[in-house]
Amino acid sequence: MDPKYKRVLLKLSGESLMGDAGYGIDPKRLGQYATDIKSINDLGVQIAIVIGGGNIFRGMDGEETGVERVQGDYMGMLATVINGMAMQSRLEKIGLFTRLQSAIKMEQIAEPYIRRRAIRHLEKGRIVIFGAGTGNPYFTTDTAASLRAIEVEANVILKGTRVDGIYSSDPEKDPNAKRYREISFDEVYRNNLNVMDMTAFTLCQENNLPIIVFDVNKPGNLLRVVLGEEVGTMVRR
Repeated sequence: MDPKYKRVLLKLSGESLMGDAGYGIDPKRLGQYATDIKSINDLGVQIAIVIGGGNIFRGMDGEETGVERVQGDYMGMLATVINGMAMQSRLEKIGLFTRLQSAIKMEQIAEPYIRRRAIRHLEKGRIVIFGAGTGNPYFTTDTAASLRAIEVEANVILKGTRVDGIYSSDPEKDPNAKRYREISFDEVYRNNLNVMDMTAFTLCQENNLPIIVFDVNKPGNLLRVVLGEEVGTMVRR
């Protein structure tokens, strides 16, 4: 089996790690993701990962708790590092080699983000996990994923979600919602579809970086996507 993509960036939401727990990290879900990641690593695919922090703290919700926006965003960045450490530990438990890089310096637990070093790790077959977003407030982890994917010259962003692609409307509310197999960046804009935040999405469009949105909670889907099967929705020019 020959993979369609040589180097990918996998974007996972923090909420996806919760499983059915409603908070924190579900060991079963973490284990499933690790197994799926191993399946594509075994094919020689170079893998970078960005994980959100919403299962622990969402910066944009901080104001409800009395935390001002910038402080809340930094708290959210630290949450992504916690998730990155959990993923790193689980991947190494099943025999994979990893590196955790942080946009905020914390030398005791992660390397600083250095683009050339990240690319070298990928070339050596190590899985690189990017933590702490972009290191700046007011930017989401979607934007961090787009930026890092462009910087390390990934072939595609694989956006793992709990739905099996992009729909014309919310499939959880509208039974007549239509799933797209492929859609252009312009069509997403015109139809006001929610794929990523605007900054992240525009980065991908301007740099001609395709996005595949797929159901990451179904075991084996990640492998199918990398092999080029019609899973989820492809967004490209």
